Amino acid sequence: MRTLYVRIVMIFLLISFLGGILALIVTNFYYLGHIQDSNEKKIMSIGEDIRSLYEQNPNMELGSYLTHIANLGYQIYAVDSELNGTYYGTPFKHKQFNGEHIKHVLEGGVYNGIKQESQWLKINGLFENSLRNSVGLPVQVHGEPYALFIRPNMEQQIGEVRIILALLLGFSFLFSIILIVVLSRFIVKPIKKLTDATHRIVGGDYHMELDVTRRDEIGDLARDFTHMARSIKQLDDMRQEFVANVSHEIQSPLTSIQGFAHSILEKKTSPEEEERYLRIIEEESKRLSSLSKQLLTLATLDKEDHVLKRSSFRLDEQIRQIFIVTEQQWSDRDIELDLDLPEVVVTADQQLLNQVWYNLITNGIKFTNPGGVLRVVLAAEGGLVVVRIADSGIGIPEAELAHIFDRFYKADKMRNRTQGGSGLGLSIASKVIALHGGRIEVTSKLGQGTEFTVRVPMG
Repeated sequence: MRTLYVRIVMIFLLISFLGGILALIVTNFYYLGHIQDSNEKKIMSIGEDIRSLYEQNPNMELGSYLTHIANLGYQIYAVDSELNGTYYGTPFKHKQFNGEHIKHVLEGGVYNGIKQESQWLKINGLFENSLRNSVGLPVQVHGEPYALFIRPNMEQQIGEVRIILALLLGFSFLFSIILIVVLSRFIVKPIKKLTDATHRIVGGDYHMELDVTRRDEIGDLARDFTHMARSIKQLDDMRQEFVANVSHEIQSPLTSIQGFAHSILEKKTSPEEEERYLRIIEEESKRLSSLSKQLLTLATLDKEDHVLKRSSFRLDEQIRQIFIVTEQQWSDRDIELDLDLPEVVVTADQQLLNQVWYNLITNGIKFTNPGGVLRVVLAAEGGLVVVRIADSGIGIPEAELAHIFDRFYKADKMRNRTQGGSGLGLSIASKVIALHGGRIEVTSKLGQGTEFTVRVPMG
């Protein structure tokens, strides 16, 4: 299996190779557009100067003259009318040549191998040490026609430069490979740490040390990953606490129901005690029913295909009905109600919204001190229905406000444990309001009370 490290190295090497190929192609086009013509004209001009100089001094011995010219950095091939050829200077590396070109020059024509010969990379015309990569000119030697084929001796003229350039490119490529192999580890190393962190999370270990100081994509990923691990840990802690709470909430009424039912069946109770036990059994059954309904509601809301059953109804009447249902709760605690509920008609899921108001109002009743005030204000503001539910209760610590809508979360854990509750009510309310395209906000001060503000579209 290819690791990420191997893939990165291979990609970098492929990029280097393709970059070199593309650079060669671009250079070839540049040579065609800017260098080839001037190079051909320059070599042709040199050849004409060599011929002109000889023709001005026809008594010079041709072989000696061409030898001196070759010593200046040129390769020359001279052919007489009998097609006998002689090389001057450094021999051509490749001597394959079409005899028709020789005859053409002997007859007074001109041969331009730099342009005429077909090559895939024209830039090779600068360096190819072959007879075909030359210019051919006719010259008269004592009345006899000769053909001179001339090209600059690149090895003699710029040989050292070519070696230096070759070494420069070769070592650049070599060191590039070494640096790619070494530095790629610095790219893969933080990713390996993230992989190890993933394995630890799978194993239940949420404590990790990642480099969150980096100011690049890896740093962003490390910060997001660390935040994700903390969120998962928090969710796991809440899940465990929720399981413990639900187990307690289920076990307590079941124990009561079982004990009182056993006493009744054993005929160990008086009629008055039997009636009291039955009422306790009824209340505990209601607690179990309420818990199961909340769990079922939450599971239903989590479904992505949940469809709201919208209908038009009066919201003010729905909220008043909640206070009628909970009359015993707020009257027993001597809580004063301050209601401002003008007539407002909305189009929404009546059953789900009823659960929102029930959860928020019963929470307000539960945490308001005896003799306190519970205020509910309903208003229509720019296409939205705004419901404010404020109590004068114990309040919520500021550090807890960001989490009260989290599933299974209970801000006042000890008080909630004694008063019941699963920590699902506010989570359900938040989910329902979000499904309606609204939002729910909370403000609170310790010892002064809490206010929930719900904004929901009217239709």
